[in-house]
Amino acid sequence: MNKNWPLWEVFIRPKNGLSHKHVGSLHAADAQMAIEHARDVYCRRNEGVSIWVVESKYITASDPEEADALFEPAKDKIYRHPTFYNLPDEVKHI
Repeated sequence: MNKNWPLWEVFIRPKNGLSHKHVGSLHAADAQMAIEHARDVYCRRNEGVSIWVVESKYITASDPEEADALFEPAKDKIYRHPTFYNLPDEVKHI
């Protein structure tokens, strides 16, 4: 492995899931190689149905020290949470 290869974040959608989950990171020369390596490393037991890879340098994260200021405005908007509604049994995956 070349130490100059970029770092990629790997997301796998499991067979029984609806969304991709972050499973780890790896180094690869390009996106196609990252997908192939992710398959070999994170889907050895045929767990996934889809793989996403994102070069780590393109991910921007919030600062944990600013979490209170970032998330505080949403706390007083309880109407945004579906706690006031009764969903029919036919509705799935909400």
